[in-house]
Amino acid sequence: MGGSVDFSTLAELVDGYVRLPGDPGFVAASRPFNKRFADVRPLAVLSVAGADDVGRAIVWARDNGVPVVARGGGHSYAGYSVNAGLVLDLRGLDEVRVDPSSELVTVGGGTRMSTLYAGLERYDLAFPAGNADDVAIGGLVLGGGVAAVSRSFGLTCDSLVETEVVLADGTMVTCNETSNADLFWACRGGGGGNFGVNTSFTFQARPVLTSSTCLLLWHREHARDVLGCMQEIMERAPDEFAARIGVARAGAEEAVVSVVGWHLGPAEELRELLRPALAVAEPFRVDIADRTYWEAKDYLHHNTEGGAFAVRTRSTAKPLPDAGVATIVDAVDAWPGSSNADGAGVALFTWGGAINRVPVTETAFPHRDVLFLISMDTSWHTEDGPAVVRANLDWLAGLHERMGEFAADAAYVNFTDPDLDDWRSAYHGPNHARLVEVKRRYDPDRVFRFPQAI
Repeated sequence: MGGSVDFSTLAELVDGYVRLPGDPGFVAASRPFNKRFADVRPLAVLSVAGADDVGRAIVWARDNGVPVVARGGGHSYAGYSVNAGLVLDLRGLDEVRVDPSSELVTVGGGTRMSTLYAGLERYDLAFPAGNADDVAIGGLVLGGGVAAVSRSFGLTCDSLVETEVVLADGTMVTCNETSNADLFWACRGGGGGNFGVNTSFTFQARPVLTSSTCLLLWHREHARDVLGCMQEIMERAPDEFAARIGVARAGAEEAVVSVVGWHLGPAEELRELLRPALAVAEPFRVDIADRTYWEAKDYLHHNTEGGAFAVRTRSTAKPLPDAGVATIVDAVDAWPGSSNADGAGVALFTWGGAINRVPVTETAFPHRDVLFLISMDTSWHTEDGPAVVRANLDWLAGLHERMGEFAADAAYVNFTDPDLDDWRSAYHGPNHARLVEVKRRYDPDRVFRFPQAI
C-alpha cells in the first residue's frame, strides 16, 4: 500500500497541509502520546484547514484503500489516534465561540484544553473538561468525559447539546436531540473514532463557582487506614466534593498515599469533610486552601514524565472491603520497577453524584451506578528493555485479575485498555447493541475501524 499511494492527489484536493515522513511537523502531528505504540507510523498526515478537508480526505482515503483515523490531542491510551495509513490532524479546528447570553460554547473538534479554558475564563463560564493542556475535546467528550467537577456538573457529554460529524461517505450532519438523534446519543459516551469525525461541539456552560482544593500525602505505613477512611468519606460526601485517592511508588522509593480533591465550596467546608482522614493518620503534607475556579483547575493540572504506560480499570458501586484495599497496597509494594519517574500505582476516582442521576440508556455512557473508578497503571521507558516491559505488564495483568474479586469488569473507554478481552461489555455495558445499530446505519462499511471499534 505505502509505495503505491500518491498523496499528491490528496494534497490537490484539500486546503490543509499533507505531511509525509521526513517533512517538518510530521512527527509532532503523528507521534502517539503513549510511547508504548511509538512504532506505529502513518504513511501521511493531513493537517486539516477546515471541516471540508475532512470530508474530502475521507472520500479520497476510501477511493485509494487507505485506512484513515482522526487525531485531536493524540492521547489515546491504546495509540488508536495513529494508524499505518492516513492521520487527520484536527489541531487546526480549535476555534472557541462563547455566547454569554445563552451560555452556549461551540468549539472546534481539535480544540485542546489550554485553548478551551482560555476561551471560557474570559466569561467565567465552564463545563466539565479535562486536566491536561494538550488533551483535545473530541476524545474526551465522545468517551463520556469525567472531570473533577463531574459529581456536581455531570459528564462532559452531559453538557453536549450539538455536534457536527463528517460521516464515512464524506458528508456532514448536525446531531442533536431532534436531528440525527441516534448518532447524537452514540456521541455521548460511545467512544471516539467509531462513527465519523466530529468537527465541532456545542456545550451548555454555566457560571463558575467558588472553589477550594486539597492535597494530602501520607507515608506507606498509613495506606490501609487512609484508603479505608477516605472511601467512607467519599461515600457520604456532597456532590460538590470529588477526590482522587491513590497509592503509588516510583523507583526504589516507598509508596506514597495521596488525596487530591476539588470542592465547589470554601476551604473551611473541605477541611471539615477531610477531618476523619486527618485524624486517622497524620499526613506529611497538607494543603487545603480557597482558590478561584480557574486556580483550582490549574492546581489539579496533570503532569506526566511521558514514556510508555499501560492502564487498566474496574469500577465499584461501594467502598472496597479491607481485603480489596490490602490487595491494592500489597500490589504496589510488589511493583517490579522501571526507570520511568511516573512509576506505578492505583487510584480511586470518585464518581457518583450527578453522573449517576442520568439513566443508563439515556446516553451511550453506561457507568451510571459507579462510586469509584479503580485505575491501575504502570509505566516504563522504551530503553528499559523487553524484560522490564514484560514484568510491568504481567504485574498489571495480575493486579487487574485479583481486583476482579472486589470490583466489576466495567471499564472506562477513555482509559482505553488494548489488553482488555471482553471490551464490548466492559466499555459499553447494556448500550453495546444499540451502538452496533448506530454503527451499521452511519458507517456500514466500517471505514472507521481500529482493534476495539464498534
